[in-house]
Amino acid sequence: MAIIDETIFKAYDIRGIYPSQLDEYLAYKIGRAYGTFILKENSKAKNIVIGSDMRLSSPALKKELVKGITDCGLNVIDVGLVSTPTFYFAVGHYDYDGGIQVSASHNPKEYNGFKMVREKSLPISKNTGINEIKNIILSNIFFASDKKGKIIAKENALKDLVKEQLAGIDLSGIKKFKIAIDASNAMSALDMSELFKKLPADLIKINFNLDGSFPSHEADPLKEENLEFLKNKVIESKADFGIAPDGDGDRYFFVDEKGNTLRQEILRGIMAQIELAEYPGATVCYDIRPGRITKDMIEKAGGKAVVTPVGHSLIKEVMVANGAIFGGESSGHYFYKRDYGTFEMPIIQVAKFLKFLTDKNKAFSEIIKPYQKYFHSGEINFKAKSVPEKLEEIENIYSDGKIIKLDGITVEYPDWWFNIRGSNTETVIRLNLESKSAELTREKAREISEIINKN
Repeated sequence: MAIIDETIFKAYDIRGIYPSQLDEYLAYKIGRAYGTFILKENSKAKNIVIGSDMRLSSPALKKELVKGITDCGLNVIDVGLVSTPTFYFAVGHYDYDGGIQVSASHNPKEYNGFKMVREKSLPISKNTGINEIKNIILSNIFFASDKKGKIIAKENALKDLVKEQLAGIDLSGIKKFKIAIDASNAMSALDMSELFKKLPADLIKINFNLDGSFPSHEADPLKEENLEFLKNKVIESKADFGIAPDGDGDRYFFVDEKGNTLRQEILRGIMAQIELAEYPGATVCYDIRPGRITKDMIEKAGGKAVVTPVGHSLIKEVMVANGAIFGGESSGHYFYKRDYGTFEMPIIQVAKFLKFLTDKNKAFSEIIKPYQKYFHSGEINFKAKSVPEKLEEIENIYSDGKIIKLDGITVEYPDWWFNIRGSNTETVIRLNLESKSAELTREKAREISEIINKN
């Protein structure tokens, strides 16, 4: 048996460099292990959805993944080339028993991976299945079936998604905005093309041709440098705003007509208030990283704000446990609750945001201005020899503040607050700090950075 790099088993998915860390051999093993895991949980399971993104290695990995699953006697429902939200929809809406999306999300071109779910697209994360799947692979003991599963093609999942998710939204009167969208040669090109068949818009399509080599730039809008082309295009074309999804289409970023990025905590608050107008007093979840305007906006709208650990899988789990109708992560994931599951639904997000902008009838930047009341450091990353030791040091130094240990260390003072945590995906410490003034934010971010960098 080949040596397996166990570092590819992450907190939320399996992800690594192709083919040095993740190859066809391992894809087959993952298929067998996932099938074994699902059948252990549900002996009556029959149908598993498989989708993939446009990465150059996806077809080869998908082929072996499918073989591993069908060798367990499970049928594969092949939904083809789809975004991650479309994959989630297919699992939940058609009531299948689970699924795997072949994708490395926003990672560079040399990466690939697998996002895994149960029925209703309930996430499988590190402590709810990924470690067990890893151990099944390492043991090399898989479910033995006397029959091979079938491969069944399932078409029109995206069309069904758009029809279902737009059905409950009043689209009448939505203004014909001029919108620039940079799809980064990735999967959101399919979703946005299908959505805007149903909505009025003067659409400026940027990098809509699918290309797994990412010839334009990385498909990670969290990095400001990847938004530069979109920002320039918005200004140059005098667009009303711009949209930048990530590689697998489950995170969305927006820029205003002046080319400024809308901070996620403000967008999250807006989307939460839209949902709370429909579901008064409901629960809304958001992650622990600073973004106090979100809490302000939820509570102003009469909602119950519930804080969660960082990570899309973890937020979904907390949402389901609390019956939350909406949730948002600082990295751009937005989750809606429907009878077929709780997961990212950007079709709903974009359509409702267009309606919001139409109703406000002002320039994007003017609508956002009142919410820009806090000053954020941005996420600052540090290498550290020992993450636990550094977190303990920070906790001791700032022990006079209010300390919360939901995810890493959060410390709150009346005029400033911060979260410091070890990354779930990289060997780094992440600092997010916020305050009531730009000067205080700069001062405290510098102060804590010096502590972290000190040996």
